[in-house]
Amino acid sequence: MTAEGCTHNCKTCSSDCAKKEKSDFLEAPHSMSHIKKVIGVVSGKGGVGKSLVTSLLAVTMQRRGFKTAILDADITGPSIPKVFGVKDRAMGDDNGLYPAETKTGIKMMSLNLLVDDPTSPVIWRGPVIAGAVKQFWTDVIWGDIDYMFIDMPPGTGDVPLTVFQSIPVDSIVVITSPQDLVTMIVGKAVNMAKRMDIPVAAVVENYSYLLCPDCGKKINVFGESKLPEVVKEYGVENTARLPIDPSIAKLCDDGLIELFVGDWLEGLADIL
Repeated sequence: MTAEGCTHNCKTCSSDCAKKEKSDFLEAPHSMSHIKKVIGVVSGKGGVGKSLVTSLLAVTMQRRGFKTAILDADITGPSIPKVFGVKDRAMGDDNGLYPAETKTGIKMMSLNLLVDDPTSPVIWRGPVIAGAVKQFWTDVIWGDIDYMFIDMPPGTGDVPLTVFQSIPVDSIVVITSPQDLVTMIVGKAVNMAKRMDIPVAAVVENYSYLLCPDCGKKINVFGESKLPEVVKEYGVENTARLPIDPSIAKLCDDGLIELFVGDWLEGLADIL
């Protein structure tokens, strides 16, 4: 409940009502699930590479020997199964739903694993979508997981709010690109996380540069990196940059992202 006389400006408020509300909404995972760390991958807008970064981080942590999972919370635009080449439908029994597994053992749950035609549009209202995401947490038998990555839909609406309130997210990774507009929108995701008392682990700039195949020079196709401005304005110290790499795009198209070669996110993996 909102405190009496609340101005809705949490920055100037000494009350801990926001934290109380958050704890009141938290949902327990399935009784047969044991999940140690939950990392949300977010952005203030779409098309900046949240699913790609989610996939790369999951593969990186799996390669380090951790048991890794992906909860695809982008209900209306799920792409995680395609990126990993997973076509088998998720199965269930009286105990609950079982996630699908990739070739290297990464567990995942996505709406595309539950429908007959993955190209059929999901024409649901916000509360229904948010409820489905919550069920991916409460009804799926994840088993023992060291790191779960949640691929969030863009923006700061129903689903991100449901995830932040219902699931014990340990930290988030914010995805951006070099354009000024996108950098400005990063602030929405960062400030929402702060309002929900969730740490920002890092900001990842996708499409950051193109590496010339002939001379190896970095070409800033979309302009100079805006990461220094993000660090200064929002106080996020940990950053990473992803290049424009046609080979990565092909691996995603072929469902072979687990074969990627690159150390761009190793520093972030150390932090996580």
